[in-house]
Amino acid sequence: MQVAVRIRGTDPQGHKIEEETETLAINAHGALVLLTTKLTSGSKIILQHKKTQEEQECHVAFLGPVRQGKAEIGLEFTSPHPTFWRVAFPPEDWTPKHPEARTASNRDRGNKAPAEKGSEKVQVPVPEKIVDK
Repeated sequence: MQVAVRIRGTDPQGHKIEEETETLAINAHGALVLLTTKLTSGSKIILQHKKTQEEQECHVAFLGPVRQGKAEIGLEFTSPHPTFWRVAFPPEDWTPKHPEARTASNRDRGNKAPAEKGSEKVQVPVPEKIVDK
């Protein structure tokens, strides 16, 4: 999910940095961004959500590949902030059997999916795998 953000802090040489970018991915613990600014693992920065202007301290948790002069940087919130992105994330223990899951696992129904036929319900086989031919 792309969210416009501003990154502020200091680089490894102690110079102030500020860069605007968009997230490549977000989660309840932080974000993945592309930056031209050089950072090191563990560096502390301030991440600002451009739409809400809210700020959160983060540290660099992941240094990824460089693409077109920009490095993938994984940022982790220093303290938990699950509402920072204003998006609802599924719980850590989310599975198809979770009470809030919208559909049950096909295995729990004997590998059959319900289908309506007139007023009676019939069981239709569900394939285990879909294979491109």
